[in-house]
Amino acid sequence: MASFWTKTSANLSVLSIFFLLLICLPPGGGQKKKENLLSEKVDQMMEWSSRRSVVRMNGDKFRRFVKAPPRNYSVIVMFTALQPQRQCSVCRQANEEYQVLANSWRYSSAFSNKLFFTVVDYDEGADVFQQLNMNSAPTFMHFPAKGKPKRADTFDLQRIGFASEQLAKWIADRTDVQIRVFRPPNYSGTIALALLVSLVGGLLYLRRNNLEFIYNKTGWAMAALCVVFAMTSGQMWNHIRGPPYAHKNPQNGQVSYIHGSSQAQFVAESHIILLLNAAITMGMVLLNEAATSKGDVGKRRIICLVGLGLVVFFFSFLLSIFRSKYHGYPYSFLIK
Repeated sequence: MASFWTKTSANLSVLSIFFLLLICLPPGGGQKKKENLLSEKVDQMMEWSSRRSVVRMNGDKFRRFVKAPPRNYSVIVMFTALQPQRQCSVCRQANEEYQVLANSWRYSSAFSNKLFFTVVDYDEGADVFQQLNMNSAPTFMHFPAKGKPKRADTFDLQRIGFASEQLAKWIADRTDVQIRVFRPPNYSGTIALALLVSLVGGLLYLRRNNLEFIYNKTGWAMAALCVVFAMTSGQMWNHIRGPPYAHKNPQNGQVSYIHGSSQAQFVAESHIILLLNAAITMGMVLLNEAATSKGDVGKRRIICLVGLGLVVFFFSFLLSIFRSKYHGYPYSFLIK
């Protein structure tokens, strides 16, 4: 009987201590800890954003402030490769547009702690690229405040481009945050136009007594051909995308001037295409000259053979380049 009362007394003591702990401990301790952690993360992100509009992150910062909960803010991340040895000119151009967008958000009246702009460079966070199975740059991703990123949270860079206005529209669709893009003034185009007008005006003034050159058909034809060659060779694509001049294989040192994909090109490749088109055009001009001139028959025959040789050889070369870029291209001539 004494043993029974001893056990009962011990149990009551344990229960008393348990209830005492329940009374003394503050309610929702885990929840408060979670709120404190979230507050620390938001304060840290705000502090970084106050220093620069785009927060640079390595692997540890990315996992802590972007991937790990709790988080009540959205994060836009640009995955890029800006180091000079990477030779990613597209990354530099995309970074400039990204900076314009981030600055527009940072200095707008609607700025809040609900959206942050960050960047992860490959040389500072290669583990992040590996974790996300990412093998290309630049790439823009949205990490929502709740849940995991969906397919639409990856920006379609190839189809839309990386202009700040397009990025702002995509962000508005994903976060309902409207960003009005403010670009710094750029007077280079105005200065170039003023110089061109001044040059043309000065030339006309100096030749004001002899303006017959304006009606020179050959001169206008040459100018028109230069514009056509520039446009058909892909110069505008180079201006928009900013590809490298060529590619050097780091393993064997071999330099490639022709890109192996039909979706891209090098600057050197556009120069090669321009020269090939010019040579083919020259051949066609010689053929026309041989057919329409009334000179010596032997001279006309030589001109015809030279023109035909230019057209045949360089057109064959052009077809071989098309076949190397698009392996299903069915046409070839002389050169395989």
